Amino acid sequence: MRRLSLWWLLSRVCLLLPPPCALVLAGVPGSSSHPQPCQILKRIGHAVRVGAVHLQPWTTAPSATSRVPDGNPAGTQRDEPEPGTWRPPAPSPGARWLGSALHGRGPPGSRKPEEGSGTETLWPRDALLFAVDNLNRVGGLLPYNLSLEVVMAIEAGLGDLPLLPFSSPSSPWSSDPFSFLQSVCHTVVVQGVSALLAFPQSQGEMMELDLVSSVLHIPVISIVRCEFPRESQNPLHLQLSLENSLSSDADVTVSILTMNNWYNFSLLLCQEDWNITDFLLLTQSNSKFHLGSVINITSNLSSSEDLLSFLQVQLESIKNSTSTMVMFGCNMESIRRIFEITTQFGVTPPELHWVLGDSQNVEELRTEGLPLGLIAHGKTTQSVFEYYVQDAMELVARAVATATMIQPELALIPSTMNCMDVEATNLTSGQYLSRFLANTTFRGLSGSIRVKGSTIISSENNFFIWNLQHDPMGKPMWTRLGSWQDGKIVMDYGIWPEQAQRHKTHFQHPSKLHLRVVTLIEHPFVFTREVDDEGLCPAGQLCLDPMTNDSSILDSLFSSLHSSNDTVPIQFKKCCYGYCIDLLEKLAEDMNFDFDLYIVGDGKYGAWKNGHWTGLVGDLLSGTAHMAVTSFSINTARSQVIDFTSPFFSTSLGILVRTRDTAAPIGAFMWPLHWTMWLGIFVALHITAIFLTLYEWKSPFGMTPKGRNRSKVFSFSSALNVCYALLFGRTSAIKPPKCWTGRFLMNLWAIFCMFCLSTYTANLAAVMVGEKIYEELSGIHDPKLHHPSQGFRFGTVRESSAEDYVRQSFPEMHEYMRRYNVPATPDGVEYLKNDPEKLDAFIMDKALLDYEVSIDADCKLLTVGKPFAIEGYGIGLPPNSLLTSNVSELISQYKSHGFMDVLHDKWYKVVPCGKRSFAVTELDLGTQTKTVNHILPNPDHKNERDM
Repeated sequence: MRRLSLWWLLSRVCLLLPPPCALVLAGVPGSSSHPQPCQILKRIGHAVRVGAVHLQPWTTAPSATSRVPDGNPAGTQRDEPEPGTWRPPAPSPGARWLGSALHGRGPPGSRKPEEGSGTETLWPRDALLFAVDNLNRVGGLLPYNLSLEVVMAIEAGLGDLPLLPFSSPSSPWSSDPFSFLQSVCHTVVVQGVSALLAFPQSQGEMMELDLVSSVLHIPVISIVRCEFPRESQNPLHLQLSLENSLSSDADVTVSILTMNNWYNFSLLLCQEDWNITDFLLLTQSNSKFHLGSVINITSNLSSSEDLLSFLQVQLESIKNSTSTMVMFGCNMESIRRIFEITTQFGVTPPELHWVLGDSQNVEELRTEGLPLGLIAHGKTTQSVFEYYVQDAMELVARAVATATMIQPELALIPSTMNCMDVEATNLTSGQYLSRFLANTTFRGLSGSIRVKGSTIISSENNFFIWNLQHDPMGKPMWTRLGSWQDGKIVMDYGIWPEQAQRHKTHFQHPSKLHLRVVTLIEHPFVFTREVDDEGLCPAGQLCLDPMTNDSSILDSLFSSLHSSNDTVPIQFKKCCYGYCIDLLEKLAEDMNFDFDLYIVGDGKYGAWKNGHWTGLVGDLLSGTAHMAVTSFSINTARSQVIDFTSPFFSTSLGILVRTRDTAAPIGAFMWPLHWTMWLGIFVALHITAIFLTLYEWKSPFGMTPKGRNRSKVFSFSSALNVCYALLFGRTSAIKPPKCWTGRFLMNLWAIFCMFCLSTYTANLAAVMVGEKIYEELSGIHDPKLHHPSQGFRFGTVRESSAEDYVRQSFPEMHEYMRRYNVPATPDGVEYLKNDPEKLDAFIMDKALLDYEVSIDADCKLLTVGKPFAIEGYGIGLPPNSLLTSNVSELISQYKSHGFMDVLHDKWYKVVPCGKRSFAVTELDLGTQTKTVNHILPNPDHKNERDM
């Protein structure tokens, strides 16, 4: 008996185990083809562990961005390396990181840097804890609700750093590489780590890490100040450099000169010993470049008079031979001072182009005293040490997550946990994980993270090209032209400021930008009509309808359009006009830009389909268009991938239906009153007749058979005749009662009949006008939409914001209506007006539906129900566009100054059909009645009638 009880208990436990596993499995991404590996998770303790070695604190030099005009820039001095050891230099002038974000943190008892010493201590231990804490708060980073853990090496006392900072960053804590390997095995590897993070500060430490990764087959990511040269390409050992190499500045500057064909250039140096070797090597390798003069003003910066006279002579000598001046080693104060002096005394040639060759911190850029057209490159933000550490940790986490989706056991269980017994397998977990590390890219805190080659982790941190121009208000501002990506400059707008944009005076406006604008036909925001015989537009804007979004085809079409020999087919040319075209023309006038206009090739607003964005959104993302102007709804999905200006038009979604005229049937005379009213009237009539008969027969003076010799008798039929005659107003031949009680009751009945007759007459006028029948829908929550009966058809425009709203909010409704969706708004309206109808209801932006109702000559269209999904129309721009804020500011001004109201009144013309509504009054006993003088219904109020 006891044995049976034990088996029963075990069976109950087995039945209780699946639900917890199922609950955890619910958090697994849908792309996983594996069930939750419960045994694997139990074996690794539901955590992914990352080891950490070489945790000695770093002592940094003064900030790389603080430069002095008359000396070497801070941080350019390099320590002499020890014999046989290569050590990285201190932060360079183009440093991409500004020390630590965790000021004041460190192990207990640690000595803080002295005030004013210009140095700062970086603590890798704190940065690791900071990274793990942040990443564990990111939902969905690791599958199966796994968490990240960091395992510190014994050098740090498993989390306790030495009390004092190391005097020498390269001082070893192990006597030789094999001792280091043994220490890592005993303190880190035995705990089952997926990868190692290291902070080497010397070439010797890099060699130790190469040994560890090769012998133990564990991926190692080394976070270093500056990239170490390496002879072997070990794919298991990656390094992430915190500094931006000087060669990157040289590459960007040479690319700027090449894009503008500025091959004849001179150099201006604010510091004599500034390192420009990389820049000179790049220009010398290209035969097109010609170096003019090298102007060194180091010794002249102290005196303004000496600087003026020196620059006057030098600039005069190069004005006929040099088109561009590249400046190196100058801080912003020196740059401003140079231009203020040269501008004040007019010694600067107006045709000279100025380029800053050093990377700049955009937050430190100023506009005062600088010439229009000045070109610089730099970053919007500076990264800190902790950001790089967190990005390295996130790289490991993302690679583990991706690898787990394919082979969970190989990705989660480290192959090496005992250095004395390394398994000899064809593919270890470290080698498997390294493949995913090399193919993982993401946007991290320090920049865009990707692995280049096989051993270098690149972090491109918001590296942009800037140009000093006028804003729409005429004030100088730094405008972003493009970015440096994958070794080349990618322009934001596909254009570069024209050669004519130069700085003859401080108040000269730059030449016009030339933008390509995409639109979509949607009345009344955008109309089209044919061009004239000469291919021109007497009114409106000339636009192309090439029915493609291929950028190369559009380039060739617009090039041909603007050339003297126009070969664009006449069928591609249209004249565009409307609400949005007027707005675009106003913006172009106020912001001083020209534009080419074309109609989107696929006729779609834009949605995520088959792995890419379609329509207007797709053209903006691909760079085919620089601006999208039409009835472009702002929604969450689109706002995540492109920029929108502030809304210029507010609207919502609505429902459009069609009314139908019907012939009145034979029983239409009864429509003015409800059937309950008719029943009540006739019941009251017969009851009144009965009481009239009784009162008359019971009265001594009544006309009864027992009365005083009456020749007439008042019977029940006589009472019915009286009641019907009073009800229908035919009282010429009736036999009234004689008793006073009967006569009083007859007068009460007459008063009641008067009210009934007046109500009937008033409602009869509405019936005589003609009955309008339409689908009565209360709004998006109407049961007819959520539970459509057989044959009820409704739809919207494909890939529109209306379809996106229904898909997100009501998936079942969207699945039903997909078969009835139409390509464009005019198609949906046409389907409603067809005979027979192809749609019973059409859901779309109410601004578009209201316009269709207002121009409906047959007055058959009507919007019904409450508006829903409030939204706005905005102008679409590429992501991170600097035009966004300027256009939004102008739109706000247009609203406050009444320009948008003028556009609305111009394109939304009020006609009777636009304000008409149809109604039938429903009247019940106890409801409000209408008197005879209210025969004509109020067209501004809608009444309902229950059929």
